[in-house]
Amino acid sequence: MVFVSMKKVEITGKKKSQIVCVDDPEAKGDWALVRIIVAPMCTEYKSFIEGTPAGCLGHEAAGEVVDAANDSEVKVGDCVVVMPQYPCGKCELCLSGDYIYCESGYDFKEFFGTNDGCETYAQYILKPSWLLPKIPDEISYEHASMLCCGLGPTFGAMQQMGVHSDANVLITGLGPVGLGGIINGIDRGAKIIGVSRNKYRQKLAADLGAHVILDPDDNNIEERIKALTSGKGVDFAIDCSGNEKAQNLCINATRRRGQVAFIGESDKLTLEVSNQLIRKGLILNGIWHYNFYDIPKLFEVVANNSEAIDKLITHKFPMENIEKAWELQEKRQCGKILIYPWE
Repeated sequence: MVFVSMKKVEITGKKKSQIVCVDDPEAKGDWALVRIIVAPMCTEYKSFIEGTPAGCLGHEAAGEVVDAANDSEVKVGDCVVVMPQYPCGKCELCLSGDYIYCESGYDFKEFFGTNDGCETYAQYILKPSWLLPKIPDEISYEHASMLCCGLGPTFGAMQQMGVHSDANVLITGLGPVGLGGIINGIDRGAKIIGVSRNKYRQKLAADLGAHVILDPDDNNIEERIKALTSGKGVDFAIDCSGNEKAQNLCINATRRRGQVAFIGESDKLTLEVSNQLIRKGLILNGIWHYNFYDIPKLFEVVANNSEAIDKLITHKFPMENIEKAWELQEKRQCGKILIYPWE
């Protein structure tokens, strides 16, 4: 197939970027070529602020298959979600659905001879066809794209921990991922206690249905959480901030025999192993994503929470205005932002 030269975004310096044209990606083997309709934004703005040069940006998208092999798991015209990473699809982890943890993934540049086609801040992307779940007819591209970082990490955490309708769930860090956690928790019938100092996101969290929102700078925050949970502490806690103080709050505010999930990226965490873990019998979970075979369940969450997802998606930009979108992310006056590569 023949396309015009593909447009993609590159970061060239501190708060500097450009849109460049590159050769069109070409599918091979069991890979498919997807025309990206919409791409949610994640943490790429940090590279823009710091000035870290990058030409392979973005890992979330939804779009339309425009080229695929005859024996592929998708066909031309299919509407699909673009799942993250480039796992091998053959190892034990991949076959079990935990592909995100694959240790034998493709080296994209080595496989294709270029990095062009590996990103979602672009008009096209190449993916193994099995990583392109088809979007149900009743779900829009925008809502389907929330299967990645918008809803995915906290959905994975709640699945692994077994969050249920009688549970109290603490979520620290109410950026887009934490806000998505409110939707996931409400969908399960759980009571959500959110923690954020950002006034914009406090209001958005309330609009999404969080039952209580606390400020992390409150010196009595642990006592307030205990008071909200009959003195025991929450059943489950999920940190989406990557902040050590918030991570410790999750551990300290969780009841004995409860569970904590860490989603926010961070480095070191200092713990009192005996008092915080052993004596409480806590279970700690590291969560990156969710099991591939749970995708139908997450599509159900999307379908059942259309109004909430519309609130989670607060801004939309054409790709040519990417710098304005990044500047908005830096100010943290937003929920999930979408970009449109063809506008």
